[in-house]
Amino acid sequence: MNNTDNKRFYTPQFSETASVSVRRFAWFLNKPMTQAVEKIILLLPFILDAAKICQACKDNRRCNSCAFNIKKMSEDEQYKLLAAL
Repeated sequence: MNNTDNKRFYTPQFSETASVSVRRFAWFLNKPMTQAVEKIILLLPFILDAAKICQACKDNRRCNSCAFNIKKMSEDEQYKLLAAL
């Protein structure tokens, strides 16, 4: 991992189920697992109530970087994301 700006990110260990499932999703997308996880994260606001997630948020300094800030994505971008699957 390139850590040039000294940011540290938490890297969780996946359970066997999560790891196996992400691998298969990555195969489906024909992408590396890291990109598959990114897609999963971008899809969460379509599955979960983003407003409720935002209400529970304990750090509003990074809303522009958060997938649940779906307002930052145009309808066309949302459609392209979903259509890519």
